[in-house]
Amino acid sequence: MPHIAAGDGVKLYYEEVGAGTPILFVHEFMGEYRSWEAQLRHFSRRYRCIAFNARGYPPSDVPEKLEDYSFEHQRAGILAMLEGLNIERAHIVGLSMGAFATFYFGMQWPERALSLTLAGIGSGSMPETRADFKRESEAAADALLAEGWEKSAAQRVESPTRVQLQNKNPRGFAEFVELVKRHSARGSALTLKGYQALRPSLGDFARQMAQCRVPTLIISGDEDEPCLDASLMLKRHMPAAGLALMPQTGHACNLEEPELFNQLCENFFHQVESGRYRMRDPRAAPGRIL
Repeated sequence: MPHIAAGDGVKLYYEEVGAGTPILFVHEFMGEYRSWEAQLRHFSRRYRCIAFNARGYPPSDVPEKLEDYSFEHQRAGILAMLEGLNIERAHIVGLSMGAFATFYFGMQWPERALSLTLAGIGSGSMPETRADFKRESEAAADALLAEGWEKSAAQRVESPTRVQLQNKNPRGFAEFVELVKRHSARGSALTLKGYQALRPSLGDFARQMAQCRVPTLIISGDEDEPCLDASLMLKRHMPAAGLALMPQTGHACNLEEPELFNQLCENFFHQVESGRYRMRDPRAAPGRIL
């Protein structure tokens, strides 16, 4: 089984398919490398596609210490994949937890990204929701350690931002639940405690955002309430960012609407690769209405 060792020795499992310009996919908390199957099938016709499992998600290693799950480790995992596969620059596509890691990566190593796609980003990052998100993450971690995924997955995935997938695609939702049941309860709990609950707010990177020139696409479902305000904030602060809202869509937007998600990303990649992706015109900055 193919693995790449991160800087601290933790081995990360990955799969790749296709050839050409590289795209690296970074999964969400309830996802894994298989969550990107619809994207791997589509983009591998023209691109070299890589999807990997974060630490704590078998067959990647599941470290035992809480400090091994920090946001620094998560963004360094992206760098480890690029280094291990001899990739100088890639399109980095992240969803939710993976979008945070992609954002942190772009703020630290912008020269290694052809572009950044931040989908479903922002849960718990705005000041008014920060405390609640931290408390819920820690409570969910404790419950996972007590119950495990096998017993609790079906209940936990029926959240306000995931019922959209259940309503649109019951078979796809059932497959999603079955994959979640196979996750490591300990790995997920430590991810919740060490990464989700403790990661810095997006707003803490205001200076880096203003200076970032990496082409960025922000994608949010319009029913993904925890991410809407944060997505707008990122659009307003990142001069090279575009924002796309997907109608009647929740959090797992790449699973809910794979064709639309792929189309948005593909058009974005083409603009970047052709040199036609533009920075925001300073005249478009807010300051007057008419």
